[in-house]
Amino acid sequence: MRLDKFTDYALRVLMTLAVRAPARVPTSEIATLHGLSEHHLSKVATQLANEGFAASERGRKGGLTLARPADQIRIGDVVRAMKRNDPVVECFGTDKSCLILPACGLREPLAQAQEAFFATLDRYTLADVTRSRRALAALLDT
Repeated sequence: MRLDKFTDYALRVLMTLAVRAPARVPTSEIATLHGLSEHHLSKVATQLANEGFAASERGRKGGLTLARPADQIRIGDVVRAMKRNDPVVECFGTDKSCLILPACGLREPLAQAQEAFFATLDRYTLADVTRSRRALAALLDT
């Protein structure tokens, strides 16, 4: 399974917020740090806020913070939330036009593989993946 850019960026934003916690970090600063489009990253930030992973404050002293402690944010939950409308194969979504769908034996193994992917990610929290906080902070301090 491959993560799309939107999900990748969401994870980068959350990791940045975890390393910088409790500071409020402007989206523009995160975009610059990672060499990403500020416009695209603001869409990611909005989705993270809507899903309850980040808190956003507007204004001159605005920015993003984690909406809850890093040890309470499961990576699997973040990926599920960001990829909500992106099924592993078309027949898992609304497209049921595949000719072999009624007799296909591939759907069940793919569904199990997708669940195994998320089950693995569910074992990790944002705190787990930012344990090298000092090293991450040094990399994000450029």
